[in-house]
Amino acid sequence: MASLILASASPRRRELLAGLGVEFDVVTAQVTEHEEATTDPRVMVAHNAALKADWVAERYPQAWVLGADTTVFIDGHALNKPQDAAEARSMLRRLSGRTHTVFTGIALRHAATGVRIDQGVASEVTMRVLDDATIESYLAKVHTLDKAGGYGIQDHGELIVAGYTGSLSNIIGLPVEETKQLLTRCGLLGT
Repeated sequence: MASLILASASPRRRELLAGLGVEFDVVTAQVTEHEEATTDPRVMVAHNAALKADWVAERYPQAWVLGADTTVFIDGHALNKPQDAAEARSMLRRLSGRTHTVFTGIALRHAATGVRIDQGVASEVTMRVLDDATIESYLAKVHTLDKAGGYGIQDHGELIVAGYTGSLSNIIGLPVEETKQLLTRCGLLGT
């Protein structure tokens, strides 16, 4: 087992973390995430990231464990992963022509030494005005059921996204700069 474990099944998080050049293993936490749409999104993603990291760290106390969780937030509600294509359509209609916030919580744990670090990152995304034909075209090209808000900016984002501010990697699911700083601070990455 590598000295770092990613507590996530997300292929996007794997790719982003691999881009930092750190060796890691993946162990998917067997937890039930809190996804109540009216919960403060910062609290929800922090809770879920910690839940995943803590579950894996308990089983691998000598390893550093990184957990993360991302959601889309608009109109006082979190838009988590859609249950089906109809819900993905509904989410995209709600986001159409508007700006929303993407929140990610990251949690770094080392159970043997008791290290617990939590951090949150926010970015904003402005969507194009999406007519039904554009939404259907997007859904035909992208598997959206594993993506908060029913979309992935990295998957044909040019069809639906007008622009963004903040961290692109945060919008994808793992804020790389902040993660790099945490891993460097804990001695897992060279400076």
